Amino acid sequence: MRAYVFVLLVAFAVTYLTTPLVRRLARRVGAITPVRDRDVHSVPVPRMGGLAMFLGFAVALLVASRTPFLDRTFDDGGAPWGVLLGAGTVCALGVADDLWTLDAVTKLAGQSLAAGLMAWQGGVQLVALPLGGQTIISRNGLIVLTIVAVVVAVNAVNFVDGLDGLAAGIVAIAGAAFFVYSYLLSRYTFDPTDYSSLATLVTAAMVGCCLGFLPHNFNPARVFMGDSGSMLIGLLLATSTISITGQFDPEELSNAQVVPAFLPLVLPLAVLALPLVDMGWAIVRRVGTGKSPFTPDKLHLHHRLLRLGHSHANAVLVMYVWTATFAFGVASSAFLEPVTALGLGLAAVTAAVLVTLGPLRGRWLGGRARRGHVS
Repeated sequence: MRAYVFVLLVAFAVTYLTTPLVRRLARRVGAITPVRDRDVHSVPVPRMGGLAMFLGFAVALLVASRTPFLDRTFDDGGAPWGVLLGAGTVCALGVADDLWTLDAVTKLAGQSLAAGLMAWQGGVQLVALPLGGQTIISRNGLIVLTIVAVVVAVNAVNFVDGLDGLAAGIVAIAGAAFFVYSYLLSRYTFDPTDYSSLATLVTAAMVGCCLGFLPHNFNPARVFMGDSGSMLIGLLLATSTISITGQFDPEELSNAQVVPAFLPLVLPLAVLALPLVDMGWAIVRRVGTGKSPFTPDKLHLHHRLLRLGHSHANAVLVMYVWTATFAFGVASSAFLEPVTALGLGLAAVTAAVLVTLGPLRGRWLGGRARRGHVS
């Protein structure tokens, strides 16, 4: 555990310290988010903060490769370096979009390339669906399925990046839930002398990057992560969940009293629940009105929270609560008795509903935020 916390702190420190430098660079090169009709912020704000997050992630991986216990993760085919390659590719694509606003087809092609490089060169891919521990799809089919999963996650996080601190906070919370799950699962199902895990390593570094960026991005934001950041953390979140999917034999999980063999498939959906719902809703809404699914609008979940009377900051906190409810609820079901997990889940959902629709909405922090960001 200490090794993972060390990696998290390295990613946090590098991201936190380099974000002001990236903000100045963004101003110099003209990577500025203007005030548009669909936006909530009232003044232009520099973007491209994802570059600082990538630096935090890269340095964290380099440190991990020289850290006892974690260095073993780098011996098995160099998968972490494949993740770094994919992360660098998608971050570079995001930087280009932050500078020149790329079209949707170009972005999808770049995202697919990044996911493909990671799956092919780094070996980060679905190796088997957890159905009796058998591989039911060919290797090439699994690579394609991996690319699709990564692209969906990347765009889901990109879609939800609409208010100050929203995407970074949601991914940090979801990542924390997945970290607990992957660490405990690895600890009690792997060889007790070597339970290091790529999934846990990537998740720890990703959470550190998000936490390091949040102080600069929470309302009122001084810098936006831009597509360079939202696509990066979407890819990393997908990577961590994919790398653990299919690694465990259902019989072994059952013997360890870790409830469902299908949980490795369910948990990624729970971790990405809000972004996936927001993206799916947006696509159906836009296509239904004859528009491109990538046409921006002001009908995302966070916009609807603002219309319910929540302040900017409170709307973000409500989204945090729902993310924690879904992610920790499903993760805890792996290690708690079903009745206990169900009871805690119902209590969490009730609290989330009261926070969202109850009489206290809009009063947590008082006042209204001055500026935000909508993608």
